[in-house]
Amino acid sequence: MDQATRFMAAFNGFDGAHGQTQISEERRAGKQKAKSFIVRQPLTIELVQGHLSGKKGVGSIPIKANNKCSFGALDIDLYPLDLPALDRRLQDNKVPAVVCRSKSGGAHIFFFFSEEISAGEFRDKAGEISAFLGHGGCEIFPKQEQILVERGDVGNFINLPYFDQDQTMRYAIKEDGEEATFDEFLQMVKDRTCTPDDFVNLTLGKKIDEFNEWPPCMQSLFSDGVPEGTRNTVMFGTCVACKKEQPENWKARLEEINTKHVDPPLPAAEVVTVQQQHDKKEYGFPCQQEPFKSRCNRTLCKTRKYGIGGASASVDVTGLCVVKSEPPVWFCDVDGKRVELITEELQTPQKFQKACMEQIRVMPPMMKMADWQDLVSMMMADMSEIEVPEELTYKGQFLDLVEDYCGGRVQAASIEELSLGKPWTEDGLTFFRIESLIKFLRNAKFDTYSRGQIQERLKEMNPDGEANGVKKFKDSKGQWKTIRVWHVPEFKGQVDVPDVHIEDNEVPF
Repeated sequence: MDQATRFMAAFNGFDGAHGQTQISEERRAGKQKAKSFIVRQPLTIELVQGHLSGKKGVGSIPIKANNKCSFGALDIDLYPLDLPALDRRLQDNKVPAVVCRSKSGGAHIFFFFSEEISAGEFRDKAGEISAFLGHGGCEIFPKQEQILVERGDVGNFINLPYFDQDQTMRYAIKEDGEEATFDEFLQMVKDRTCTPDDFVNLTLGKKIDEFNEWPPCMQSLFSDGVPEGTRNTVMFGTCVACKKEQPENWKARLEEINTKHVDPPLPAAEVVTVQQQHDKKEYGFPCQQEPFKSRCNRTLCKTRKYGIGGASASVDVTGLCVVKSEPPVWFCDVDGKRVELITEELQTPQKFQKACMEQIRVMPPMMKMADWQDLVSMMMADMSEIEVPEELTYKGQFLDLVEDYCGGRVQAASIEELSLGKPWTEDGLTFFRIESLIKFLRNAKFDTYSRGQIQERLKEMNPDGEANGVKKFKDSKGQWKTIRVWHVPEFKGQVDVPDVHIEDNEVPF
């Protein structure tokens, strides 16, 4: 098996589409701006070879049509990032993963499996690993537990490493911290491929049993040690959990944890201050503050008795992509579950909430309109676009209808029948009155284009951009008549069909 074939086999994903990315020189927040789009064609060996030779970069969609995957990844967008240190932490804890530099200098941490693993199982464990690494909340690929293939959905892709392999900047990190050659990367993939069971049963760090029902971020902090300079924040968040666990004895419980699990403990006077704050008001978990944020595992936290709680907690809305049909169809992930949306549902928080209730039986908390607009705008900046056949666009529908009109049974038998609204073909062009075409379109329930848009589409159909003029002819009385007409090139296969007049009392065979 040659190198390209081995590489392609490692990134075996959705077999009906692949991703491509157009990268610009502009950067935003340290990351190169790029336009991502999905092509509805399989990832082939030719495309992979083009990627490795630096011709065109490609990406693979990890989730398959059966909602399983043979590989997955964590995407850490943090700059600068100590990649060797990240790899050491994984290898020291016997986590079978390959750390690669992403195109913008972050990390893609890849996991490879000898057998398919369900996307949901992978995402659950990957979320635990990201929190263990201190990068909780980073993107996980696959981004969803399931895809709606029957509705045109294909999921999200991740860019592959070793673009332009001879001088790549998307290299893997070896155990010694050095860059891996392409051959060395392929060997690392082989050596670190694991079974789904081994992956799911990985043990990450030590655990303190008394916090098994607590938020995983706090369990991690009290196991690994509270970082210097964060004791006040940690104890403030701990107080929220203490009140959930022991509502009648939460003050004593907070003092016990401070003495037993914080080294050095927070001074007693500062503990009293935290208690007084919580005496006056009910607080939620400070999930967006460090050191909690980087250890966050929201999915697991919702299952914990004293965690954030499934009913009242906010949801993660990610993985936006759009099918470029007209009108467009949108897909996004709500806590890993796929939701299909029309544009109006994506625009409006209340309609988005209704779509989630109907499709995945989840009722996300209502966001303020300004916050919702910010979230959607941020997702649209990084969304993937799914290409569609032209017939699924308004333009494609229009062209099909124009062809039906020009090549249908109601064609002019002579040029003077143009005035009756019938198309007339001569010298490679089909002529017609635009009013007649518009009437045909409206009868076919196509009312998307205005008159001006119809005229522009007709001009585009002609190589020289000219689509209108006049036709002169003698009528049956020998008098000259002039009629304004539009034209398009004659459609291939168009057949002149004589006009047959059928009386009201006649029945055609």
